Amino acid sequence: AMKLLTHNMLMSPGTHNGFPLRIEVEQMEEVEVEYNADFTSRMVGKVEYKALVDTVASLNVESKLPAAVPDDYASNEEFLQALHHVLMEIEIVAGTLVCPETAKRFPIKDGIPSML
Repeated sequence: AMKLLTHNMLMSPGTHNGFPLRIEVEQMEEVEVEYNADFTSRMVGKVEYKALVDTVASLNVESKLPAAVPDDYASNEEFLQALHHVLMEIEIVAGTLVCPETAKRFPIKDGIPSML
């Protein structure tokens, strides 16, 4: 299924402002994924954090993520656990991604987004 880590890296093809894609959820699951503090800490510099926080808010899922990345994020276990949960354990199984620039719609089927 599509994790929010994957979603955070997707952009509508051929656009300048096609990020972040809005998610219209038909089916969403929470799964348990083994926590890895080093991996999660490395992801902080790779994800667009504000877009992630906004996406989580739009999905109405419970999250302990703060509005901004804490300065001590690499050693902040509570933050890393919350980030791990959001990035790795929330999965979009079915729904639609919607481009914020063009409103083009991309289906998600069986957890796989079709960006064509």
